[in-house]
Amino acid sequence: MPKLTIVADIRVNPEHCEEILAGLRGLIAPTLEEKGCLQYDLHQDNENPNHFLFYENWESRELWQDHMETDHIKAFQTASDGKIEDVALYEMTHLD
Repeated sequence: MPKLTIVADIRVNPEHCEEILAGLRGLIAPTLEEKGCLQYDLHQDNENPNHFLFYENWESRELWQDHMETDHIKAFQTASDGKIEDVALYEMTHLD
């Protein structure tokens, strides 16, 4: 089965940028320890500091969905409620 690539495109309200960035960074270590996580890289736009992107690779969609139910993801979602302008998730299949 091909691995699953996730691109999470996150746009943050400017007044909450530092808080959300700290929260996003806090997701990295526990996520990298999860079963099936192959890659979990956080990026910040060079032109717009309120724009972040996670580039993730997972062994399967099922394991990524398990990730979305973890305590650290749920806690971040609660803490960031109303502080993020937009999130777009793209599920991609790795071809080569």
